[in-house]
Amino acid sequence: MSTNALNRRTFLASLSAAGAAAAALPTAATARTGGDHRPAYLGSFSWTDPPGRGFDVASHDLSSGQLRPIRSVEGVPDASWLAFSPDRHVLYTTNELVPDGTVTALSLWDPRNPRIINTRSSRGAGPTHLSVHPSGRFLLTANYTDGTVAVHRLEVDGGVGESTDLVRHTSEPRAPHAHQVITDPSGRWVVAVDLGADAVFTYRLDTASGELHRNQRLSAPTGSGPRHLAFHPDGRHAYLLNELASTVTVLRWDAAAGTFELGESVSTRPPDAAGENYPAEIVVTRDDDCYVTNRGDNTVAHFKLSERGTRLHLTGTTDTGGDWPRHCTLDRTRRWLHVANQNSGTVTRFSRDCTTGSLSPVVDTVEVPGVAVVAL
Repeated sequence: MSTNALNRRTFLASLSAAGAAAAALPTAATARTGGDHRPAYLGSFSWTDPPGRGFDVASHDLSSGQLRPIRSVEGVPDASWLAFSPDRHVLYTTNELVPDGTVTALSLWDPRNPRIINTRSSRGAGPTHLSVHPSGRFLLTANYTDGTVAVHRLEVDGGVGESTDLVRHTSEPRAPHAHQVITDPSGRWVVAVDLGADAVFTYRLDTASGELHRNQRLSAPTGSGPRHLAFHPDGRHAYLLNELASTVTVLRWDAAAGTFELGESVSTRPPDAAGENYPAEIVVTRDDDCYVTNRGDNTVAHFKLSERGTRLHLTGTTDTGGDWPRHCTLDRTRRWLHVANQNSGTVTRFSRDCTTGSLSPVVDTVEVPGVAVVAL
């Protein structure tokens, strides 16, 4: 790992579970209502310099693509990942604290003024990713530091209920580090990506008991460090982003059996790239575009998918205009890509050509200290 990544993990280990409450924005503003303005949500770390506020509400203009922070919400520290309930009435966040991680549920009945419903233990250290099962009845959380995946039942009001299961990954020689947990497009399988174990685990979730039952352990190349995967909308392929190898691996997915098969791997960098690089996020569109953030190169790599999703071709990279791009996301129009540059504390915006998938240079930059994730 790089110095930045090691500092992050070392610093996380010294944090208490309480964390620091998010500070108010220096200059608050009122969100515009109506028109093409929608609320957006920003998560950030407290251990960066300057420290992030934890959880911010922003206004997102769908017409212009502009993102404008409005206010912060106290009591949501180190919100490193955000996930909506199926009806988007509740937003869930990881609170990436060590040794006692937590998850928080926020009501979005007033989307511009989220209200904390409750906070519960993630049953692990350093929760780095979470998602809501398509049934809306369970919250799935990946605890990075101790390599565990937790299941919590969700209450009628959207609050996080009691935990129903905790599975612990095993690996040698590196310790397990669960980095992502999602449900496949069919809704039948839970998929967990583990960076330390160099593996992708597939589970069946018993929706009566809330327990996970392992179905497959897919081994990635040793030392590749798989971090996140994204399914193709066709439901037949997925693309595994390998943080330590700077590669993307095509996976063939059998939804009936709940199993993956390894395909080709391609680099996230051009052939002349040099120095350390640790890709962080992957986004796949229904029109066969794939985007990857490169931490180190500080670029977004653009791939085109071909041969029915079985091949990836790197078409080019675009400078993010910031440092250490951790997360990226397309808005609902697919015209704008937003990138969270953690170390520079900025969210940069790019225009996307919806025909070719190519990205413009940076359109604008918004300051968000310690930013980790953008949810639109």
